[in-house]
Amino acid sequence: MKKVLVIEDHAMMRRNVLVILEMEGYQVASASNGREGLALVSTEQPDLILCDVMMPELDGHAVLRALRASPLTASVPFIFLTAKGEKIDQRTGMNLGADDYLTKPITRNDLVAALDARFARKEQQRVNFDRLFVDPEPLLVLGITMREAEVLLWIVQGKGNNEIGGILGVSTQTVKKHVCAILDTLGVDNRSSASIRAMEVLVSGHS
Repeated sequence: MKKVLVIEDHAMMRRNVLVILEMEGYQVASASNGREGLALVSTEQPDLILCDVMMPELDGHAVLRALRASPLTASVPFIFLTAKGEKIDQRTGMNLGADDYLTKPITRNDLVAALDARFARKEQQRVNFDRLFVDPEPLLVLGITMREAEVLLWIVQGKGNNEIGGILGVSTQTVKKHVCAILDTLGVDNRSSASIRAMEVLVSGHS
């Protein structure tokens, strides 16, 4: 079940949104201001955040800026809530990484459609990311052998030498030799740097 965090300082609006979400089968959490909302993100770990723009203590832009600055929350879908007639610079929000804007008062259809769209996009991104790790062949452009490409593909996924050996059916010592050859060919000093080079190739090949 997906969890949605609602950060909204207007009590009635917050309650209305929560009721709609609960009726649609979402788990919900709520905060009455930006500072409280940020604190809840780490404990509730929401799948999506709905956030008012103009709030006391910490406004929506500051909340989004803080979330996008952390690797743990940088990719959480984020939708701004704005009151009709508010002079909000949507470009600022989008540049900060907002996924969408919804104008209050929010209808049930608009809210459900926005969440469905965001979650569908998130799922497609996950599927695309998973596909990056299916085929080692794109890594051959780095000048390594096919076996080294297979090893590097598992290194990118955080596997250790013992695990890679078990997966590929070779000894740990053989894996170590492949790793050394990979680092030497790529001109890097460690597995993390090799992983970064590999990800650059994998992502560019699927963009």
